[in-house]
Amino acid sequence: MTRLSVNINKVATLRNARGGNMPDVTKAALDCERFGAEGITVHPRPDERHIRYSDVRIIRPLVATEFNIEGNPIPSFVDLVDEVVPDQVTLVPDAHDAITSNAGWDTLKHKDFLTEVCREFKSRGIRTSIFIDPDPLMAEGAAACGADRVELYTADYAAEYPMGPEIAICRYLETAKAARACGLGLNAGHDLSLENLAYFVKTIPWTDEVSIGHAIICDALYMGLERTIAAYLAEIRKK
Repeated sequence: MTRLSVNINKVATLRNARGGNMPDVTKAALDCERFGAEGITVHPRPDERHIRYSDVRIIRPLVATEFNIEGNPIPSFVDLVDEVVPDQVTLVPDAHDAITSNAGWDTLKHKDFLTEVCREFKSRGIRTSIFIDPDPLMAEGAAACGADRVELYTADYAAEYPMGPEIAICRYLETAKAARACGLGLNAGHDLSLENLAYFVKTIPWTDEVSIGHAIICDALYMGLERTIAAYLAEIRKK
């Protein structure tokens, strides 16, 4: 069964726009769990424009489901992960000034670096996932780096879905099969929504986890957070 992890970065973005503590990011994380989310994802960036390192330290001991930290493994991020010991760390090669993640790792070019990072986190008992584009070679490279899972960057799938789901998912299905053949677990995230989520999970049913933030918070403006999370869980469980 595919699990839903809610990325709460956008809640922090809204809080930071005005200062103070409204909305309360910690309460949002716990409410997501209470409403059925099976994991919480945070993606702290060096400029702390949304989730702050201090948020991560506060939220970590309170989360009862799976806690996933995403980010570029720069030294400060590595230190944070080693400190709070999440259930999962997702390695994302985003530049410090990126608005949002926009590409996966080249796991062949960066094999030595990623192998070292995977070794560090796995020594702490942390499941390690590498964020990749839909390319079977990148999945095979991630396995060679010692990763436990890959997360497929699904922006292209979401963009192409309205023009034809079968074509949109083709590269993702090939990469998912390659990951499974290498013994890797499979996550997916970026621009997954109520429109395209069910087809993705139905076509690649061995997807372990989807991490969704932006679309959930946008839908929650109209539907409310509880109804929105229920709707996403229903899409995941469609037969």
